[in-house]
Amino acid sequence: MMGDRDYRSVIRTAAGAVGRELAEDVDASDHSTIHVHEAARCLRRSYYDRTDPVEQEAAGFGEMVPGLLRRLGHGGEPAEYETGDSRLRGRADMISDDIVMIFRHADEMPENPPAADILYLNACLWIYGKQEGVVIYMGGGGESAFSLARDSSMFEELVRRSKVLSEMLDKKRTPIIEPSSECQGCQYYGRCYTNRRHGKQASIARMLGVGE
Repeated sequence: MMGDRDYRSVIRTAAGAVGRELAEDVDASDHSTIHVHEAARCLRRSYYDRTDPVEQEAAGFGEMVPGLLRRLGHGGEPAEYETGDSRLRGRADMISDDIVMIFRHADEMPENPPAADILYLNACLWIYGKQEGVVIYMGGGGESAFSLARDSSMFEELVRRSKVLSEMLDKKRTPIIEPSSECQGCQYYGRCYTNRRHGKQASIARMLGVGE
């Protein structure tokens, strides 16, 4: 018996403290420096993180592996890639034998890696001047890995996205909605998709042209 103490709350608090310590340090006022993870995921989410942030639910300890590896010195030092009037900043979780590695937690092993992870890994290959990389998923009692060879067109798309985010931040304009499987778990869900009651359809349906 554990008694009446709320151990789950204690664990969440501890996880939150560790997560904040391991989080990437983003200077919200520096619009010319865009971090790779900001450009690889939903730009609207990255925009809100800089301009009007809402604290996300604390990650589990399994999701902190990348940050722990970097903190222990297994990853590369933070590096930048000049893109003209702006720059991309990224950091690999681990570099071994010229292979760039990033680690992700997954409750279920994916059949294919999410696009954001591939964009992130590919950008790291360019930033560090490497040719091959691997994204490794761990969790649920298993692991799965996907390899990637450096791709120029994919990197050009990420650079384009970084410039769009930089411009939106300068102009204080909210990026468009980018619907994906990550929306429902996003802390900004209510800002993009506002449900209405009394029999009226949710605004997401109207955005997608469903119903009136």
